[in-house]
Amino acid sequence: MQYNGNIPHFSVMYVIVKFGLGSKVLKEAKKCGVTGGTVMIGKGTIHNRILNLLAISDVRKEIVIMIANRKTTEVTLQHLNKVFNFEKPNHGIAFTTLITDLLGTRSCKINDQSESEEGKTMFQNIMVIVDKGNAEDVIDAAKTAGSKGGTIINARGSGIHETSKLFSMDIEPEKEIVMILSDKNATTAIVDKIRSNLKIDEPGNGIIFVQEVSQTYGIYE
Repeated sequence: MQYNGNIPHFSVMYVIVKFGLGSKVLKEAKKCGVTGGTVMIGKGTIHNRILNLLAISDVRKEIVIMIANRKTTEVTLQHLNKVFNFEKPNHGIAFTTLITDLLGTRSCKINDQSESEEGKTMFQNIMVIVDKGNAEDVIDAAKTAGSKGGTIINARGSGIHETSKLFSMDIEPEKEIVMILSDKNATTAIVDKIRSNLKIDEPGNGIIFVQEVSQTYGIYE
């Protein structure tokens, strides 16, 4: 695989909104030059004592993932913020991470013109992949270390040691992905707590990785 030095000028946009708004996010983003994206269904966890007592703390969400160059990303996020009012609580969250390589798409053209580096933010994106049913344990562990919650996405695993047999057929286990936006100062504590509680270092128990966040909208202290 040949590395392209211009790729870091591209970003991944993550937009988390209420269920049913994902298609509208894509429609608005296309007005700004974004050529497409992927919409996934997940659930958000609300840290609210009353809602927890009523057992309605989980809210269905849609996660929209899009790729664009940095200039398009900046214009798109500003436009989406105006349309969806991310500055208001519970209206959604948007953030970006940088790409180190990009393959399989012709819509993101490489521009040789140098672009300035984006300002650094104080947030990181913690991604935790675990077996289905363990995501709530991840959220609980993260909260005890200072996290305010996260977003849970259903997925499927296909590791060589992770298939079982049913009537001589391979069955791929269901997975859950937990996405947690964290203040950089709290990331280490959150990751260590999840790692300890979920025994991540033991084979097959899960994977954790952390991404640097470039821009954020809709995040409140």
